[in-house]
Amino acid sequence: MRDDLSEKPRLFVLTDFEADPDDHQSLVRLLLYSNQMDIEGLVATTSIHQPKRIGPEGIVRTIEAYAEVRDNLLKHEQGFPTPQYLFDIVSHGLGAYGMEGVGEGKDSPGSDLLIKALEKDDPRPLWISVWGGVNTLAQALWKIDATRTPQEAQRLYDKIWVYTIGDQDDSGHWIRKTFPTIHYIVSPRSSFSSATWNGFLNRAPGSDTEVISAQWLATHIQQGHGPLGAIYPDVAYGMEGDTPSYLGLVSNGLNVPFRPDLGGWGGRYRLYIPEFLGDGDGRRPSRIPIEPETRPIWTNTLDSVVIGSESYYDDYTASIWRWRTEIQHDFAARMDWCIKPYHEANHPPVVALGHPEEFTVKAGEMFWLSSLGTYDPDGDSMSFEWIHYYELGSYNKPVRYDGSTRMYEIRPFAPEVESPQTLHFILKVTDKGTPALTRYKRVIVTVVP
Repeated sequence: MRDDLSEKPRLFVLTDFEADPDDHQSLVRLLLYSNQMDIEGLVATTSIHQPKRIGPEGIVRTIEAYAEVRDNLLKHEQGFPTPQYLFDIVSHGLGAYGMEGVGEGKDSPGSDLLIKALEKDDPRPLWISVWGGVNTLAQALWKIDATRTPQEAQRLYDKIWVYTIGDQDDSGHWIRKTFPTIHYIVSPRSSFSSATWNGFLNRAPGSDTEVISAQWLATHIQQGHGPLGAIYPDVAYGMEGDTPSYLGLVSNGLNVPFRPDLGGWGGRYRLYIPEFLGDGDGRRPSRIPIEPETRPIWTNTLDSVVIGSESYYDDYTASIWRWRTEIQHDFAARMDWCIKPYHEANHPPVVALGHPEEFTVKAGEMFWLSSLGTYDPDGDSMSFEWIHYYELGSYNKPVRYDGSTRMYEIRPFAPEVESPQTLHFILKVTDKGTPALTRYKRVIVTVVP
């Protein structure tokens, strides 16, 4: 399964900017990856946390800081958009909460911009990253439904992939019930604490908590990294709770955006109708409905993580926190790119395989997994790790190896099977630069009797 990012994914952001510093933090990070995505909208919205207010001015201030470092970013990678382009796609929804902002006469510059993006002559799906309330999308869908033929409307619905950080107004339930074919990634639990995206910022056993500490952020992001780092605010409630909604679009060899079941920096999700848990721990705001789902959604699923001799299960959050060290180091390196010349900064390794990404072996035989052709553009030494991702293949038991799994090439033994089974491996290559950077490859091995 190859990394899908042979072409840039399209991204449209809905954010309740100013409700919490984490939206501001997430935008700083997004701008550092803006060369890897075609961002088509940055729209300020309301949410349960600010039901009447919208804050596009904060988005503009963050882009102004980006404008001061863009020339230096271009020394490290090409494709960073001009500040003027980003200013031109800043917009806003209505200053109304949830479904109060949906219906006849409820159009906004933000909902119009979203419809324009959907109607663009572009076959690529549109990834809608929702950091707050989703009623700007709800109004766009209401307008499409009211003004297009069923065939025209369905063509637009088919382009949409929504990744929303929980339900932060009452329009998300309406969208999922009214437009059942739209791809929708969400953790609709009564408490945010069990949501998959929480793995980006929680302190789960086994996770790297140093890289989300105030001291680490001050040293590697905020101080001495130019105006974009200086504008990154301190954590108030949780660090960058919204970032997972776009992090799976980063080109790293692991992420496959339109296959949420394969896992990546944005987490791993499964398509099903989740069990209705009622009011849960009672922390959900009362203005957000507690309702059972009426159709399958992409939602929480368990991951196991092996660290040393310990195996960790952390509810649904492990599919993100397992990659947290690599995610944060990558952020820190890009923040270095804001101020350093190319030869003083670190850049990620380029990972290759010495065999196809998918192949077939016979049960019981030894086979080779090889990273032949992998190199580091800065000439750094590299470490190798091969991970058998149990949850992805049909064979979810341990695999036996002839030797270590932390080598350039490894020698697994195909298990004995009575019917064809798949093994899903992740090659993780980390350089020894500062900060150490990681890239990946996936390998799927089919074992036949």
